[in-house]
Formats: sequence, C-alpha cells, structure tokens
Amino acid sequence: MTRSGQEYLEGLRDGREIWLDGERVKDVTAHPAFRATAASLAGLYDLADDPAHRPVLVRDGVRRAYAVPRSYEDLVARRRAFRTTAEAGYGFLGRTPDYMAAGAAGFAAAPAVFTGATFDGSGHALAFHRRLAEGDLHTAFTLTNPAGGTGEDDRTLRVVAERDGGIVVRGAKTVGTGAVFADELLVGTIEPLAADDTEHAVTFSVRLDTPGLKLISRTSYEERSRSVFDHPLSSRYDENDAMLVCEDVFVPWERVLTHRDPVTTGAVWWQTPAYLNLVHQSATRFWTKLEFLTGLAILITRSHGTEKLPPVTQALGRLLGAVAQAKAFVLAAEASYEQVDGGRGGVRTGQEISFAQRIMAGELYPRAIQDIKLLAGGALVQLPASGQDLLHPELGPLVRRYFGTPGQPAEDRIKLLKLAWDALGSEFAGRHEQYERFYHGAPHVYLTMQTWAGSAGDCESLAQACLDGYDLGTTR
Repeated sequence: MTRSGQEYLEGLRDGREIWLDGERVKDVTAHPAFRATAASLAGLYDLADDPAHRPVLVRDGVRRAYAVPRSYEDLVARRRAFRTTAEAGYGFLGRTPDYMAAGAAGFAAAPAVFTGATFDGSGHALAFHRRLAEGDLHTAFTLTNPAGGTGEDDRTLRVVAERDGGIVVRGAKTVGTGAVFADELLVGTIEPLAADDTEHAVTFSVRLDTPGLKLISRTSYEERSRSVFDHPLSSRYDENDAMLVCEDVFVPWERVLTHRDPVTTGAVWWQTPAYLNLVHQSATRFWTKLEFLTGLAILITRSHGTEKLPPVTQALGRLLGAVAQAKAFVLAAEASYEQVDGGRGGVRTGQEISFAQRIMAGELYPRAIQDIKLLAGGALVQLPASGQDLLHPELGPLVRRYFGTPGQPAEDRIKLLKLAWDALGSEFAGRHEQYERFYHGAPHVYLTMQTWAGSAGDCESLAQACLDGYDLGTTR
C-alpha cells in the first residue's frame, strides 16, 4: 500500500531530535531549513497516485523499487521507475525513497548472507524489507565512521551492552544523507573490518524518534536561499546531510541484522545485490542529472547567442556524448545481468559494468561542470542580488534594460542564469560535486570490493595471445 505525500509528512512529526545551528528543530516539515525539501519528497509519494505514473512506479500495490527483479525485463521496469523519480528532482535528490528500497530488495534477494557464525539475521533482513515495502517507508542509511578516535577515545558507533530484548549502541556515524527526512535509519558499515573488531561489527535499523538518537545537521542551503527564483534548486532540493549520534540507544533484537560478526557485516553489501541495486538507482539518477545540466548548457549558449560558434558546438557535443555515456552504462549494466544465488534470488545488474559506472561518474561530473562554467562565462558572476531588483519601481527599469538581450527579456535571462549558478557555482553546487565523487564511499573502498577477475583475465589473455603469435624468427 503506497502512502500519500501528506501521510509521509505526518510521519515526520514524531518528536525526532534534530539539531541545527545550536537549535533543536521541533518539526522538520515546518522549519525553514527543511520544509521545502520535505515537501519535494512528499511530492514523490504523490507521484504514485498520478494515473500517468502509477503503472511505472507501483506493482501489485507496492512501490516497484522494493520488488526483487526476476528477469531482464524487471530490471528495465525498475529503471523506468527510477527515472520517473529522478526527473521529478532533476537528478539533485539522491537519497529518494526508492534508493534504500532497492537496497532492502537486495537484502531480501540473498537473506542467507545475514547468517553468521554466532548470529542469524536472515529472518530480520526479510522482515526489514517487508516492513519498509508494506509501510512504503523512506529509509536513509549512515555507514561512514567519524575521523580519529580509538581505544578509550573511540567515537565510532559500537555495541556497548546486550540485554534480553536487544543491544545498546553508543557512538557516531557520519554523512547521513537525507537522514532528517527519513522514517527509519539503517546503520552499519561498508568498509572492511578487522577480524577481531566485533564491537563495531553491527547492522541495525532504528526509528528516528528512538530515545538517545540525535542527528546534527550541516548548514541548510534551503534556509540560506532567498527565494525559488534566486535559488531554484537549493531552495527545494537540499536533502541535507547529518551526523548520527547515539547515546546508549537501545535497539530491539528484531531490528538487528548483523551482530558482532565482521565478515557478515561487510558481506551484506557486497555478497547480496544491495550495493548493485543502489548503483542501479544512482546511475539512472546520474544520467538524468547530466541530461538536465546539458540542457542547461544549451539554453545558456542560446541566451548568449553563441550556440553556433564551432568551439561551442564542440563543447555541447562533448556534453551530449557524456549523457550518452551515462545512459550506456545503465543499459549495459542491465543487459549484462547476472543471476543471484543460482536464480533463487532473481537477477542483478552486471557487477563489472556497475562498478565501472562509479569510476566514470566520479570523474565525469567535475569535468562536465567545468565545461558548462566555461560556456556560461562571466555572466554568472554579474547578476542582480535578488529577483526583487526587477520589482523595484526605480531599479527595475534599469535592470530590465541592461540585463536583457535582443532575443531574451531580462527576467528570463536572469532566471536562467540564477538556475545555472545554483547548479554550478553555489555552495549547494559544490556539495553536489563532492557528493557525486563520494556518495558510495571512497573509491579505495568500493574498487577493492570488485576483483575484476573476468575483465582482468580477458585483457591478459588478449595481450598474451599477441605475444604468443610471434617470436624472434617470425617474418612479416
């Protein structure tokens, strides 16, 4: 059963402890730092009730992202659902509800991975997936450890006690993207742990209103925005990032997925389709975001009247080629699908192509931003401070006269360039450039989890075949 946007917003008014600028936020749906983005996420829930989108987003009454794909056609259908959601936020909302929905489906596809030597979380993983799907819940996760601190100064979230009904955890996790807007938070680790590091080897889900749980938010770009006209992206699509702090938080056993098992705690991401499912969603979103940015570049060059200059057409061609490249990775990952657990767990996108997409996206995004900035030129730094300048009785006529062009009125041109600055040069834009590089963890983590055995063997065989084809006596 899917929820409406209003039902989603009502679920956020649960007394959760969110901190921002030395203030405890009482209601994220009403606070100026969060309310517009919360409304944008609510709009994603309402998409499922739109007759034009429901067949794409929902299957058998449940959001399609929760379904375990059983065929290539299922992967394509899931990608179309991802695309619909991504387009609603122009690719700037990364941790939309379908993100962890796909991750939970990955857990459900291979629950046996959650069975460790001393703790069996397989049933809990299935129950986690079922609870989220049936409740149409928005789940975020936080997997990154805080910098520094070991031994007595250990700041990383860890198990400090066990009780009959569950465990007690203490410490922090960082970069909880979208956590303040979630119904639940999945806490774990994606980085390899030492074999004897049992206290940090835990994965669990928790409600945001759990006693002792705090989220410390970074600066809100939404709150700093002056208006939608002046900051059209950051005013509505700032999904925020927060540090999770747990002060002796009690987690019931039924919400614990792995416990004191370093091998299983890492394996739930790498030996189930969960990580690849996350990449499928994010790669689709990246393709969509790159389309938006390239469209923005085209509009900017038309506004400048430079769209037919050879260097500009070449630059636009490179950007359009990048969009095709991003699309190709998504389609290739689907076409190279692999069976999960001999087919018992359905199918997943091709692992090698999926990992390669992460390399490509992290390198391509900064280049694309730089190329579009060059196309925009100095116009981005000479804009009126606010759209209010256009409305002022004395200043307005001057702005309209000197900021327009023969082919574009000042208001339209300023609107376009304000959008471009928000996407390319603002603090919000800088955060997105960093996000596209690291949102799936540092490259040294996810690249070491892919052995590249097949590709490496093929590459080596081809080179060796050439070497084997001639010797000192070979003639042409």
